[in-house]
Amino acid sequence: MKEKLYIIIVLFFVTVGAFAQKDVSSKADRAYDSGKFFEAIDLYKYAYGKAKDKEVKARITFMAAECYRNVQDNRQAEIWYRKAIRKHYQSPVAILYYGNALRANGKYEEALVEYETYISLVPDDQRGINGKESCTLALEWMENPTRYKVINMYYFNSKQSDYSPAFGKDDYKQVLFTSSREGGTGNNISDVTGEYYSDIFKTRVDRKGKWSEPVPLGEGVNTEFDEGALVTNDKCNTMYFTSFREDKDGNMICKIFISDREGIEWKKAEAQSFLADTITIGHPAISNDELSMVFVADMRGGVGKKDLWKVTRASKTGEWGVAENLGSEINTIGDEVFPYIHADGSLYFSSNGRAGMGGLDIFMADEKSDGTWTVENMKYPINSPADDFAIVFEADKERGYFSSNRSGGRGGDDIYQFSLPPIEFNLLGIVKNSQTEAEIAGANVTLIGSDGTNVSRKTENDGTFTFKLTPNTDYRIIAKRGGFLVSKAKETTKGMTSSKEFRTEIQMSPDDRRIDLPGIMYDFGKWNLRPESLVALETLVEILNDNPNITIEIGSHTDYRGSDQANADLSAKRAESVVKFLITYGIDEERLTSKGYGEAMPKEISKAQVKKYEFLNEGDVLSPSFIDSLSSEEKKETCHQINRRTDFGLTGRDYVPKIKRRK
Repeated sequence: MKEKLYIIIVLFFVTVGAFAQKDVSSKADRAYDSGKFFEAIDLYKYAYGKAKDKEVKARITFMAAECYRNVQDNRQAEIWYRKAIRKHYQSPVAILYYGNALRANGKYEEALVEYETYISLVPDDQRGINGKESCTLALEWMENPTRYKVINMYYFNSKQSDYSPAFGKDDYKQVLFTSSREGGTGNNISDVTGEYYSDIFKTRVDRKGKWSEPVPLGEGVNTEFDEGALVTNDKCNTMYFTSFREDKDGNMICKIFISDREGIEWKKAEAQSFLADTITIGHPAISNDELSMVFVADMRGGVGKKDLWKVTRASKTGEWGVAENLGSEINTIGDEVFPYIHADGSLYFSSNGRAGMGGLDIFMADEKSDGTWTVENMKYPINSPADDFAIVFEADKERGYFSSNRSGGRGGDDIYQFSLPPIEFNLLGIVKNSQTEAEIAGANVTLIGSDGTNVSRKTENDGTFTFKLTPNTDYRIIAKRGGFLVSKAKETTKGMTSSKEFRTEIQMSPDDRRIDLPGIMYDFGKWNLRPESLVALETLVEILNDNPNITIEIGSHTDYRGSDQANADLSAKRAESVVKFLITYGIDEERLTSKGYGEAMPKEISKAQVKKYEFLNEGDVLSPSFIDSLSSEEKKETCHQINRRTDFGLTGRDYVPKIKRRK
């Protein structure tokens, strides 16, 4: 009898426990379905502790992960999705969401593995394909970031959520934003966010760059419930914002409200009526003329979950027309939220339905003349592995604010300032003597650009000069100085997408010394120019064109091997070959003479050549006796090669170019 009583008691408590666990699970589901995710988290955790069935435990674990996903706690979401998978939760979506959580936490390599697994299970789901592509792109974007600079606005961010910035004055020195910090109108904790109900606050920066302590706007705007995403018009005296208010049946409905500023205060807000009262809408974006509004709604006729919709009106006081979905070029199977219409007409918004770095990424869309859209990810560092959203620009500058819950912030969501520094190109140059490598002071350096730039300056005592360059421009830098041949260099900023410091060295040749022409080559014992000589000869043509008043003598030299007469004859023919080539290139024949020196003029080593030939010293003359004194055949052959050269020397500086008539 006692045994039977014991069994009955045990069965009673097991049954009661099962019903209790089931009741808690149902209560958690109801909280989840009503969007009370923080309340649901505690209930699911309690139900998890009571559950015995493996499938039930797996489901509860997945639902807890879902709650964390919905409150953007990606670290906890990662932990609970991993638990659900290990407990063999049946739906492959757990693998997809686990990959999303890993990606949102910046674990791209691990996320790739999960996306590959999900794609193998559900190959046609674009979400898995987007996730895989996103990981590859994110790694690339972080390796090659854009030029945007991003800083956290610690000055007015709090440990709670601060987001959705807008400008309160048209001087852009006052910022309005949404915050769930203490000091707002309501004192209750939201079951959805786990923080105080949010209000709209304002802060202003003074002349010294110090931001004031944020204070909430008046009761004309803020209520005891949530006020959220907002935008102001171009004059910053009308505000459109999202707010929860009670409808006539006592239900909380999210609507768009409008408030006008009078002085420093905002008037009592009025609801914008263009959809049925039962439809939840928010996140308004207003065009510069205030005749178009883009907003967010999850309603029939959309593409995915939350979509971007648009309404227009004929005048600022007119009624809004019928809402139109922005279509599949903008909207995806995911969420499109927090739109913003730039003064130039482009549309910015956040989406988790496209390839991106993490949760929500910020995108920029331009509408083309045919009504189609081009959409571009703003990339890193505007976007991050976390949620990035609610961007706003100063009208005529690439500067403004956006919201993000990326790591390193003060609270959950933080406000960040961004700016795009101008691309700067600086040219740092130095002019040197090509023979002695000494710096040349007082040389006149002229910068000529394809954009019409033509500026000149003198080199400093150390031979240096500097210029600022402009984007997408080709430049010539021309150096002139008495006693030297005109010399030049080239630079270009075309195709450059980031700032750069160019460095150039211009070698000027003294006009009282013979100048070697390296690269002019002949076959053994012959005087016909080889094709490889073309580059060197074109350089000589350029020198003559840059110095139109000089006349020159082309000299050719041999080593001392072979007879004197043979070397003299060969070198004379080689020098004459160069002159003929220059004439075919349009150089006046009167400017050119030639002479074969044979072995009569051994090379004297310059300072520049010492760097190339370490066994030689400046001033060494490569005469037969010097070469014969060298210790190795390799060094001797090197000296023979140096002696076998073509050079030129000035014979005049006052040649008057002929006027060439068109034929």
